[in-house]
Formats: sequence, structure tokens, C-alpha cells
Amino acid sequence: MITLYTAATPNGYKASIALEELGLPYDLRVLDLAAGEQKRPGFLAINPNGRIPAIVDHGADDFAVFESGAILVYLAEKTGRLMPHDPKGRSRVMQWLMFQMGGVGPMMGQANVFYRYFPQKIQPAIDRYQAEGRRLLEVLDGHLANHEWLADDYSIADIANWTWARTHRWSGISIDGLPHLARWLGAIRARPAVQRGIERPPAKVDLTRDGEAGAREFSQAARSMVVTGHTQETQK
Repeated sequence: MITLYTAATPNGYKASIALEELGLPYDLRVLDLAAGEQKRPGFLAINPNGRIPAIVDHGADDFAVFESGAILVYLAEKTGRLMPHDPKGRSRVMQWLMFQMGGVGPMMGQANVFYRYFPQKIQPAIDRYQAEGRRLLEVLDGHLANHEWLADDYSIADIANWTWARTHRWSGISIDGLPHLARWLGAIRARPAVQRGIERPPAKVDLTRDGEAGAREFSQAARSMVVTGHTQETQK
């Protein structure tokens, strides 16, 4: 059994989707990020960085894993699925996983901070992060023009990039003119395990839309954490 500590964020959904895709039993523990549960001693003993997601594998001597990308790799290697075994195939997956961890997530996350959450509208910062977010989505679109998935077969690389790319509207980034990205987004969204994964836990506001019901309250909570310095996954 695995215990998943998470919340309804793009990084959080990486772990729940992977667990659903792999059919691994897990116990869901949803942390209240606004209340700072991710900074309390009990959770810091699992993840010293105080962010979600994190897992504890009770079948492996209560082995704890933090950082969403590391969790994906651990689960793939534990099961022998969602990542090839040969060096070149594994490298392709890791390249696109690192692309998300180092680019898509941080850039779209900063777009969220300045476009949605920061009290003052600093337009040069908004423009910079939205433009870079769009550029990275264009890279995905260009690659997907000739590939069904990011690294040959469906893999953890697709899961990692999808959880962020699907929220492009929340970041204020258009995907107009990116048909291959749109095709890929829809194909992953249609997977039953993905549908289950993004309901674990259910989101209070749909980040795939441009802010309807609940968006103001959600943004205000995130804004409070930005202002007070309680940085966590919704700020990314």
C-alpha cells in the first residue's frame, strides 16, 4: 500500500494519475495548503521541502519519495511500466520529463503568480512568463506533429506535461494554432485512469477554465500565501 499526500494542483495530479494508470492501491491524504499543513513537522519528516506531492511506500519499509518527477520515476521503475527499459527509450522519457520539471512547470507557475495571484499587476513579468509558457507549448506542439506521444509510447513524460499544459487558460496562455497539442490534450483527458486521477482529490475550481465559479476565492487564498511567503504548489 502507498500513502499519497497531495492536493488539487498540477503537480499533485501527476502522482494520482500515475497511481491510477498503474493500478496501485493507495491511501489518499489531502493536505490543506492554505492552512499550512504541508509545513507541519509530521509532513516535513516525509518531505523536508514542505510541498506536495509526496508518497510513502509501506511495502518498501515505509520508503518516502518527494518531488513529483521523482515520484513518477519511482512508480514507473517499481512496476516496470510507463517507462521503457532500454537506455535510449528511458532517456527519451527522461528528457521530456526534465523539460516539464525545468521549463513548463516553472514558467507556467510564475505566469500564475503574476497573472492570477500577485497583488500588483507587473505587466512585464506577466508578459515574460506567458510568452515563455507559450513558447514551451509550441515546442510540445512541434514534437507532437510527428509523434502520438512525447516519447514513443504513452509514459510518465506525457502525464507530467499534461497536468500543466491542460491549465494553460489559468496561466493566461492561448493554444490557438497548436492543433497537435490540442489533439494530445484531448487524447490523454479521455483516458479513464486520467479521469480518475484528476478527481483525487476533486478541485474546488477548474483550472482548465478561465475563472468561473470559485475562481476568485481560490485566487485570494493563493494570493495570501504569496504575500505571506507560504509558497506551495498552487503558486507554481
